[in-house]
Amino acid sequence: MKYFLSFILLFFIVCQTNAQEAPADSGAFLLHKFEQSIGKETYKIYNYRDSKKYMVDFKFVDRGSPVPLKATIKVNPVGDPLEMVIKGNTSRFSTVNDSIVIKGSSAFVRVNDTSFTKIIKANAFPIAGYSPATVQQLLLQYWDKQRQPATIQTLPFGALQIKKDGTDKLQFNNKSLTFNRYVISGLIWGNEWVWTDEHGRLICILTIDAEGDKTEIMRDEHEPLLPELIKRAAGYGMAVFAKATPADKAVSSVIAIKGGNIVDVETGFSFPNGVLIVNNGKITGVYKAAVTPIPKGAQVIDATGKTIMPGLWDMHAHFQQTEWGPAYLAAGVTTVRDCGNELGFIDGIRNAIDSGNGIGPKILMAGIIDGKGPMALGIIQADTKEEAIKAVDNYKARGFDQIKVYSSVKPAILKIICDEAHKQGLTVTGHIPNGMNLKAGVDSGMNMVNHLQYVYSLMKRNADRSINFDDSVSKVAIQFVKDHHTVIDPTVGVYDLSLRDVKSDITKMEPAFYTLPLPLQTQFANTGEDSATHARFLPMLNSLKTLVKKLYDEGVPIVAGTDMGFPGFSVARELELYVEGGLTPAQALKTATIIPAQVMGLSQKTGSITTGKNADIIIIDGDPLTNISAVRNVKTIIKGGKVYNPTVLHKMVGFSK
Repeated sequence: MKYFLSFILLFFIVCQTNAQEAPADSGAFLLHKFEQSIGKETYKIYNYRDSKKYMVDFKFVDRGSPVPLKATIKVNPVGDPLEMVIKGNTSRFSTVNDSIVIKGSSAFVRVNDTSFTKIIKANAFPIAGYSPATVQQLLLQYWDKQRQPATIQTLPFGALQIKKDGTDKLQFNNKSLTFNRYVISGLIWGNEWVWTDEHGRLICILTIDAEGDKTEIMRDEHEPLLPELIKRAAGYGMAVFAKATPADKAVSSVIAIKGGNIVDVETGFSFPNGVLIVNNGKITGVYKAAVTPIPKGAQVIDATGKTIMPGLWDMHAHFQQTEWGPAYLAAGVTTVRDCGNELGFIDGIRNAIDSGNGIGPKILMAGIIDGKGPMALGIIQADTKEEAIKAVDNYKARGFDQIKVYSSVKPAILKIICDEAHKQGLTVTGHIPNGMNLKAGVDSGMNMVNHLQYVYSLMKRNADRSINFDDSVSKVAIQFVKDHHTVIDPTVGVYDLSLRDVKSDITKMEPAFYTLPLPLQTQFANTGEDSATHARFLPMLNSLKTLVKKLYDEGVPIVAGTDMGFPGFSVARELELYVEGGLTPAQALKTATIIPAQVMGLSQKTGSITTGKNADIIIIDGDPLTNISAVRNVKTIIKGGKVYNPTVLHKMVGFSK
């Protein structure tokens, strides 16, 4: 009998153990980048007597690069966090390896190879950025059970805020659904938009990944609703800033700026103590102060000792989230060309800004088209003549300004895209597709090229990767670009940032680094290479700067573009790099003002301080014609007849000043 009872007890224990290891529930989310489904997150739930364990498997493939991550999180029966372990990739270029165990008021934390104990306050939750979605679902449930506290302390670092923003009613499979809409701030830079169903199950997260790209996480059975939620989020995000009314209250439709040095970017000269008159968002007069009466009732801005110049352009933007709007304006950028985005999102952002329901620069839109394949980006893909023509015509009908081709477009399709774009009155920019070089791309009809690497690849290179500018191969390449009037968007700052020495002082690259929101500081501090790799590529980096000078001197249209980087500030960095390569400050200014306006066919409306043009104007401290870095010292922005304070704009999106 004793042995029989022991056997029964052992059998009971084994059965209990097996029951614990059988998942009680499971779920799945589809992972997207630029609306394209690129992976999946699955979770399984295991119930125990005193806890519930979630096992998460997260993986997507971004342009051929796997991004896998696994996580385990335990909560007690009422949803309080007990433990989280997360390890893997958060983007193509970043990793995470954290573990957190919570006992009472202490958290035992390991981040990579560093371990420490942290005293925690009430309302603390372990989380590692945007992923995985399962953890965010538990976070929202915890926040609700804790009576929706104003702030949640996040482990291992930081804090976030959650706000219920409203509800959305949608039609799905002939049924009416109502989702709760939330805004989470502090987890990434800016706001995440999150929806749950009436039971608290996560439905959708619209966020950015660890390399700043638009990322969407959608519960699998509701995936068809994603485009509509993206479109709505654009409007909600812009409305947040419009309600904040950061523009200085206008006392008159007429603005008079007096006392400053007015820069003529077309000639490269300035004249002192000028007066600029703006009426209903247009420049109506540019005068010397001695002969200019100030219109009665005008709002007067005293710019004595400062410089008045046209607003800057970023010709390679990716407006990934609404926060870029205020950040761009605060840095003096009044016009951007968005080089590829989700159609519904960027369309909504542009319309909100143009209608006065949002805050940001003027947006010119380049609609992206890629080819099908493992490296494809986005959902607008064309592998046939019919698909190519349809894509171009759709962008034209939606009011896009240009077509951008991406790397997986097939050579034969590239020519079809270019021919149809030209037929529709559009120009074509973008990457040189795989298997082609710049000459082939331009011969197929490309008018502009993103990234200097495609010119560099045609040049004769030395053993240390620097360019041999005296070689006939290099001279022929530059002559080809010149003869075809090809517009080059160099994005030198991208290479400067990605190949920087991570042990170097990042403030030498970006003086305002410590004013950035903490998530951005974390992202950029780890961007770069080790000292040895940086040293190997330094000759190439220096050659790229010189190449900009060589092309400019030959009359090649150079337009300043950043491809993101430090939001807004990277335009100034791009111009600094051009000057390091040999351009004068006056020439560098042209690449971010009048030349972009010319190549986009808008030089009669904007790009310089000229009577009759749009009043896209910035007032800065210092003289940018002698020190290009003066463009960093923005004090006032005027756009669309409104006057903006850069400090107010920056604080709206989490910058410290």
